[in-house]
Amino acid sequence: MNERAIHAGRFAEEVLPHLDSAYNLARWLTRNAADADDIVQEACLRAFRYFDGFECGNARAWLLSIVRNTSYRWLRKRAGQLATEFDEAIHSAPTVMDPEALMLQNANGQLVARTIKALPARFREVLILRELEGLTYKEIADVVGVPVGTVMSRLSRARDGFRHLIGQEHPCTPAGGRRVDR
Repeated sequence: MNERAIHAGRFAEEVLPHLDSAYNLARWLTRNAADADDIVQEACLRAFRYFDGFECGNARAWLLSIVRNTSYRWLRKRAGQLATEFDEAIHSAPTVMDPEALMLQNANGQLVARTIKALPARFREVLILRELEGLTYKEIADVVGVPVGTVMSRLSRARDGFRHLIGQEHPCTPAGGRRVDR
């Protein structure tokens, strides 16, 4: 087996299992599914090109940091252009539910998506990486390139901001997060 095939096999084994996480992060950062596809493709090409320099660490955090940097580079290039809004209904897997439950689930998903989207990017990214992708504080610090204490601070502020924004948008939900029936 030649060296190039070994390189490709190792890349496929260590990096490719994390493509869903990469897409998820890119989609939330860009707020656009088509752009997220392009970003993940570009990030994977970069990752493959520089895989020789990757030292058997956390491949997921390494790939996500490349996706993050690629996303921000992409956003800077496209600054001034309107981004398409994220539509939760398009990205949700269809399930068999009664119409009322489906309507409530869709409304809640849209509320969460709008609320996350309203957060500043530095808070949105740590919230997505922690709550949706399940990364540890250390992994997030590696992806974002900040100390763990900064990750903890940003995550706390992101959660506070989320609670505040969701309370504004849904008046029956106070800042504490519990629903109050009137």
